[in-house]
Formats: sequence, C-alpha cells, structure tokens
Amino acid sequence: MANKSFGPLAGIRVLELGTLIAGPFCSRMLAEFGAEVIKVEAPDGGDPLRQWRVLKDGTSLWWSVQARNKKSICLNLKTPEGREVARDLALQADVIIENYRPGVLEKWQLGYEELSTVNPALIMVRLSGYGQTGPMRDLPGFGAIGESMGGLRYVSGHPDRPPVRVGISIGDSVAALHGVIGAMMALRHRDVTGGRWNGKTGSECIAGRGQMVDVALYESVFNLMESLVPEFDYAGVIRERTGGALPGIVPSNTYTTSDQENIVIAGNGDAIFHRLMLAIGRDDLAHDSGLVRNDGRVPRTAEIDQAIQDWCATQTIDTALARLRVADVPVGKIYSVKDMMQDPQFQARGMFEQHQFGDGQSVKLPAISPKLSETPGETQWLGPKLGEHTEEILKSLGYDAEKIAQLRGCEAI
Repeated sequence: MANKSFGPLAGIRVLELGTLIAGPFCSRMLAEFGAEVIKVEAPDGGDPLRQWRVLKDGTSLWWSVQARNKKSICLNLKTPEGREVARDLALQADVIIENYRPGVLEKWQLGYEELSTVNPALIMVRLSGYGQTGPMRDLPGFGAIGESMGGLRYVSGHPDRPPVRVGISIGDSVAALHGVIGAMMALRHRDVTGGRWNGKTGSECIAGRGQMVDVALYESVFNLMESLVPEFDYAGVIRERTGGALPGIVPSNTYTTSDQENIVIAGNGDAIFHRLMLAIGRDDLAHDSGLVRNDGRVPRTAEIDQAIQDWCATQTIDTALARLRVADVPVGKIYSVKDMMQDPQFQARGMFEQHQFGDGQSVKLPAISPKLSETPGETQWLGPKLGEHTEEILKSLGYDAEKIAQLRGCEAI
C-alpha cells in the first residue's frame, strides 16, 4: 500500500465521522487529492455502505471507490474510551467531516464549539438533512428527502406522471460537493489569517481561525435550481415537469431514432438552431423570422420538437450523430455504462483506472476528477479493510502497547 505524500492537499489531516454517502464522498475527494483521511468506523460492521449494492467477498464494490486512499480505524463512540480517542484525533485534525444528526456530536463532547476552544484552527464540515439550525434540524434527512424539499423531484419526470428520481443518490453527492467547496474556502481563510494549531503540543503556530461549514442536503439541491425563485416571485411562474425537454429553452430535448435509440439534441442557441433546421431539411423553419430568437421559439416548442422527431425517425443513431456533428450542432447519445467503457473519448481522457484486489483479481474504477495539470489526484489504494489502520493511527497518537491493549479490553476499538 502506497503512503507517500502527494497532491495539493498533502499535509492536511481529515477526520471522517460519518457513514454512507454525503460525508464519506466529501472526504473521499479530499483523499483523492492527497489529504490524509482517517475514517472512524464502528467495530460491529463499520460503514453500512460496505454491504450496499454489488458485493465481492461480502464487501461492496462501491466501497472500493468511496473509501479509496482512506485509513480505517475502529472506534466505539458509544464508549467513553472510544470518544476520548476520537477527541485526540480531532485535536490533531485540520478538518473534521461529519454527517450525524445535529446534536449527536455535542452529546459526545465532540461538537465544534467544544473542540474549537482547544483547537481554534479546526474546520468542521457538518452535513445533515436540514442544517444545524431551524425547526426541522432534528429530523432524519436522507438525500431523497433533500431532493424533494430542494425542488429537484418536483421538476423531474413527465407532466402526466408522478415525479421521478435520478437513478443515483444525487442529493447526497451534491451536498458532498458543497462540503468540499466549503472545506476549501475555510482552509483558504485559515491560511490567510495565520497558520495551524499543533495538536500534539497544544502550541500555537500563528494559528489562523477555523470555522464550521454547515451543509444542508435540501439547501445544496436548492442551490442548483436556477431561476426557480425569481420566476415565481416576479412572474408567479411555477416550473413544472417537462419530460426530456429543458423548459423555456428551445429546442433542447430527447428524440428517438429509427433504431430506437435515444438522442439528445441541444439546438437552443440562435445560430445553432439555424444550422440544425438546415441539417434536417427544414429550411422553412431555418429562415422563419419568428424563430430567430429563443423567445420566439418557445411558443412554438411543440412544432419544432415534432419537426426534429420526424427527422430522427428516418435516421439511425449513427447517421443522426454524424450529420448533426458535421453541422456543428450539440448532440449526443444517452450512454449506459457499457457505452462509456467502449467510448474513445472516455479512453483518451483516461477515465478508467485498472486496479487489483488483494486476491489478484482486477477491477476498473472511475478515474479522479477534476484533472489538475500540476498536482493531479491519485488512487493509492482501494477502500481499506475494517479497522485496517487502527494500530498505526493509535501509535501515531503516542499510544503504547499497554494503552492499546486497554482500549481493546474495554471494547473501545
């Protein structure tokens, strides 16, 4: 297992107190770019994501990605001894990422106010369903609830059917990305206001101020909702479900080719619309003065979409893609994962990494994004075994063999 310092976050220590998706995805991205991420897991099975979806030898393939480059320590936070170890780790951390329900860390004496009193440079990223304040803060909130409350589910699907979900845990992942952004901004603020706190000696190194980053799942989704609020406030418009179309921006929709493939065509730029109409043989629409701008096209959305669909019905997916690309019209096939794995663009960009499990069997993982020219991310190892780094981490805290044995004896690790 590699353990060399690398990436733009080399030297940053992150303590992950969380399970499943939002918190762990947040810390995963920091680990991919060089932060030392210490993941605390309960001894009785660890993160439940270890058993989610497709398994290999009892462990999720998802785990290989979600926990890559992380170190796993088993701590029973229900015991005073386990919480004391967590506190020691927190006082050496630059960033804590947690997604417990609000109030849980405070109950364990691991809340931000208490820890930051001792480690003023500490940054704590808190991900929860509804945030750390407000009348709903104590309610359980998963990504699906955040997607619903934040507005995404309401606009997803066809107008004559109930709302649908995106086929991944998008609410959790969007919240995680907000957590990463918040952590980076907080680290930047800390850098310009001073240095770091030395948790081992308790001494100040011109310490910059840390802060708490409060990420609510529903607010992260809400942050993506474009012009939803001003359109309602100013014009009383409630955006509704529109199937595969992008409402108010014409044409941008999904169409079906003669070989029953689905193709997305985005001809909503004024010049692009003109080229698109010429490419599909609708010169009349290309030269229609009423369709020159988007605001003129919106009232005639159904007519334009029908013209494009009629043309697509005469083309295979390959001929449609080729003709529209020649016309410089944004167009794309809707990819399955099989399409991605075979696509030359994915391959040219190195979007898959080949790795090996401990038994020698190989597996492909998604490569790391974004791509930095000077300090790119790197997969050093796959998701660790439960508690794989427990002893290593305890020794780094200065615990001797007797102390570690004592922790084992009281079932704290």
